[in-house]
Amino acid sequence: MKKLPLILLASFFVLLSVAALASEEYFPALKKQLKKTYSALTATPDPPKPVEKFEPIIVEVPTPELNITLPTREITKEYDNHLIAGENNGFGLIESEDHFQQLIKNKKLVPVSQGTGYLVDELTHSHPFVTPRSKVILEEIGQAFQSLTKQESFFTVSSVTRTPEQQQNLRKRNRNATAGISSHSYGVSFDISYIRFNGKKGGNRSAQKDLETVLNEFQAANKIFFIKERKQSCYHVTVR
Repeated sequence: MKKLPLILLASFFVLLSVAALASEEYFPALKKQLKKTYSALTATPDPPKPVEKFEPIIVEVPTPELNITLPTREITKEYDNHLIAGENNGFGLIESEDHFQQLIKNKKLVPVSQGTGYLVDELTHSHPFVTPRSKVILEEIGQAFQSLTKQESFFTVSSVTRTPEQQQNLRKRNRNATAGISSHSYGVSFDISYIRFNGKKGGNRSAQKDLETVLNEFQAANKIFFIKERKQSCYHVTVR
């Protein structure tokens, strides 16, 4: 019975030795693994890679050109054609009443009153005289108008040639009249009313349409320039 404790004691020492040997083999590996895990947990993470920046692509869209003309008055730059025609086809600018009378005396201006298809109204701010060629064109317009209407119709000429003094006086009375030089002062321009036909004042859409057709044909044939003046209810005509 006394030998049993010795055997147990010997077994204990054997187990203790085995455990010591095992720990000697195991703990360094465990320590190494723990150290590796700790290092992984405490390591400073690599800074994030910078995000590549892309320059925006700018597409230039051409802006359409707008050709918009805002007239400062009823008659726009188109009136320049009338002034040029006056300078080229008349006998120069009428400078005064005396000059006007001299042009009549020299037969560079001739009277107009009425003819086939037209009638000159009683005038207050102009004279019923035009250049010889302008009279021919006026008579052609009248004949064409009457032929188109197929009846004894006529339109009214409401204004003809003006001296500078008459132009200034008209400007005082009518603010829509041209300030400065007017093509009426060259003896090649006249106004045709589009609300007065056959001696009557009032709308006549059929006659107005026929008159405008004739004026368009004469303009296309390079015989005249004309502008529709809405405030004055007339066509301003200049012989080319």
